Amino acid sequence: MSARSKARKRALDILFQADVRGEDVPVMLAAEAQRAAGEPDRQASWLYAREIVDGVVDNLGEIDEQITTYAKDWTLARMPAVDRAVLRIGVWEILFNDEVPAAVAIDEAVELAKEYSTDESGSFVHGVLGRISRAS
Repeated sequence: MSARSKARKRALDILFQADVRGEDVPVMLAAEAQRAAGEPDRQASWLYAREIVDGVVDNLGEIDEQITTYAKDWTLARMPAVDRAVLRIGVWEILFNDEVPAAVAIDEAVELAKEYSTDESGSFVHGVLGRISRAS
């Protein structure tokens, strides 16, 4: 697994846990930063994970607006928390990270959804991110 794939998984963990626990993302980031500091092999993925999480937090309003607009007949509240976090990561990469091609962002998000969410989540995430990518 590449460092960026590991970073996406770490970002997913942080965003998901903050959402489910109702904790502030900065609290979750601080805890993860402490863990990363004690484990040098986690450093490579930590920097990009932090960039993702910071980017999602900084642009959350616009990201959620995009998801709500392109997730046909789904509200954010109705989505599984994992799907919400995966979509936020994917939208941030598509709209705000020029270093990641949209196709890669979509593929990575779909893989996360398939691995950590429901059987239907992969196709749902693919559809939403595909529509956002085509519109941007």
